[in-house]
Amino acid sequence: MAGPPPVTVRRRPTVAELAAGLKSGDRAALARAITLIESTHPDHRKEAHALLQLVLSGTGQAHRIGITGVPGVGKSTAIEAFGCYLTARGHRVAVLAVDPSSSRSGGSILGDKTRMEQLSADPNAFIRPSPSAGTLGGVARATRETMLLCEAAGYDVILVETVGVGQSETVVAQMVDVFLVLMLPGAGDELQGLKKGILELADVIAVNKADGDNLLRAESAARSYRSALHIMTPSASVWQPEVLCMSAVTGNGLDKLWDTLQAHHQALDANGELTEKRQKQRLRWMWAMVESRLQEELRAHPRVRGMMAELERAVHDGDLNPSTASDQILNAFRVED
Repeated sequence: MAGPPPVTVRRRPTVAELAAGLKSGDRAALARAITLIESTHPDHRKEAHALLQLVLSGTGQAHRIGITGVPGVGKSTAIEAFGCYLTARGHRVAVLAVDPSSSRSGGSILGDKTRMEQLSADPNAFIRPSPSAGTLGGVARATRETMLLCEAAGYDVILVETVGVGQSETVVAQMVDVFLVLMLPGAGDELQGLKKGILELADVIAVNKADGDNLLRAESAARSYRSALHIMTPSASVWQPEVLCMSAVTGNGLDKLWDTLQAHHQALDANGELTEKRQKQRLRWMWAMVESRLQEELRAHPRVRGMMAELERAVHDGDLNPSTASDQILNAFRVED
């Protein structure tokens, strides 16, 4: 009587194999590489750093587009329609959809693939929903690294979607070439919901749902946004933010949107502002990583761990002021063994 079939243990690909897979455009290698960089395991982090260094020369050629939108604007529908528009014209599109994590359970609603069924089935598109794990503004810790891996795998347009809450728009705007804000037509006062901070970040505003009975309201809203933008200081010296109308449902205006995003890219590239912008982003990225790692190491330090519960309780009960408690924590961290 024959025994049970042998169990096959799947070997993890090496860093060199992952790098080779990325350079060949292998989607499975890309998914594994992203999983690796999202890991917080120390050994995995070392491998992730080595992988990023191996593929670094193949990055930086994509058009990096950040996208946010007011509630109800149809952001997922708009991203899918725009992504399909681009792949139909020969582009390879990666969508980094950053989902909000639950502050209580740490869970994440990874629903973007189900909301973008057509795009997720497109062989020239790659969608990666990532849990934010409570990081600033809901932006996933590894989003920047994921963007580089997608570029190394040959994706020439990267769409980074924000969760649209808190400071996430600012964080995403600081890692992309252009920031697109999706707005609704005629929602009462056309400027309601358009926070001053978002207005300052926007390179392009697209009024979505500009179809049917909404068309005239969308055009009216667009005029209001143009007037508001004229009093703001643009983020680039060679670009005045533009406002256009579009419909993700009918596809009207998607060509104008892409032309506008390309015009922005070309304007910044021509005078060197794009290169300078990315250089500053890399430096900001480095220091953000330093701050993140320092906080992790501080919290994991044995002496800090040993005193944290008592200090937190004292601060919570009002018996100790936060400034004194923070000094005690930092002093414990600085003491050499």
